[in-house]
Amino acid sequence: LTGIDAARGLALLGMMATHVFPTFESDAQLTPTWVGLVFSGRASALFAVLAGIGLALSTGKQQPLHGPQLWAARRGIALRALVIGAVGLSLGGLEVNIAIILVHYAVLFLCVLPFLGLDVKHLLVLAAGWVLVSPAVAFLLRPWLLTAEPPLQLGHNPMWEDLTTPSVLLGDLFLTGYYPVFQWMTYLLVGLAIGRLALTSAAVPVLLMAVGAAVAVLAKWFSVVMMEDWGGRAALQEQLGDPDYPLTSLLQVNLVGVDQSGSAWWLASSAPHSGTTLDLLHTSGVAAAVVGLCLLLGRLADWVQLDLLLPLRGAGALTLSLYTAHVCLMASLHDRPLPAGWSVDGVFWAQAVAALVIGGIFAAQSWRGPLEWAGHGANQLGRGRWARQR
Repeated sequence: LTGIDAARGLALLGMMATHVFPTFESDAQLTPTWVGLVFSGRASALFAVLAGIGLALSTGKQQPLHGPQLWAARRGIALRALVIGAVGLSLGGLEVNIAIILVHYAVLFLCVLPFLGLDVKHLLVLAAGWVLVSPAVAFLLRPWLLTAEPPLQLGHNPMWEDLTTPSVLLGDLFLTGYYPVFQWMTYLLVGLAIGRLALTSAAVPVLLMAVGAAVAVLAKWFSVVMMEDWGGRAALQEQLGDPDYPLTSLLQVNLVGVDQSGSAWWLASSAPHSGTTLDLLHTSGVAAAVVGLCLLLGRLADWVQLDLLLPLRGAGALTLSLYTAHVCLMASLHDRPLPAGWSVDGVFWAQAVAALVIGGIFAAQSWRGPLEWAGHGANQLGRGRWARQR
């Protein structure tokens, strides 16, 4: 299953691209860039779906654990989530123009614990219900949270100081922030369902590609029909009250920061980071298709007996360490001129190449990254294995 780590490496590079390159041109209409059109919303969703797949693979694969083994796995995952959350809260204090996902990622791990014992059929039913219901519930609850006093929204990355205002922190994490956990649970449930499939078979990767691509295309098509043919975009433009507001561009790239309230037409959008049913379906479909493609490439590499995916899967196995290093580097460049001779392209490619080279070396030597060691140790401690080894 080397393709799973390779897909995680692709997600890391995609997220890095959205952090380094602009997603909009600096014109009045905020014309989307190719990075915004390709990676915005999709890279982070792939990262979250892969989290669910990883949890499924570590809790029994096709046959979910049960009884004491399942409870031990839950304890291990919970302690690992605490490590990830601590890293995220520490990074949250940096001045950087990046929406750091790690605290939300950790909370998602904790929220999905009750569902680790479900088989693929029940997970698919639960994921379908969640993707249909959670966006509507969030649409109803979000205005109430934002009109509270104080508003239950941080406006910045979660950091240690925010633990002193738990209601604001939880409101932001679950509903009003950049990665709303309430809707994003869909990705973990979809990932768990995928991870419960027979991923080593030849048919499943093809099925993931076909079904994922079909769902992604249909979700985007249906949103276009509702927005353009049924009058959704015109209604939203009228509600905004400014005919020059670049709504069309935002619907293509990112709806974060837009007040998605006052009209149910917002739920017809498939815009990245809108958290709607069609957004979740589109990005989940893209993620499933990418996972299927990477699994097929992994099988091809095994067949030709040449590990073509080594650098990419190595980077994918080091995502916590590499993501942390990337955020720290971008923080060091925040609001500062680039070093002489450097360009935005150079900043991205230097990090991408470094990630692939370091990942390839670590994978070839079967090493874990430093933060991966911490997460693994916490997981082993929670499962009781560390004590037995001692």
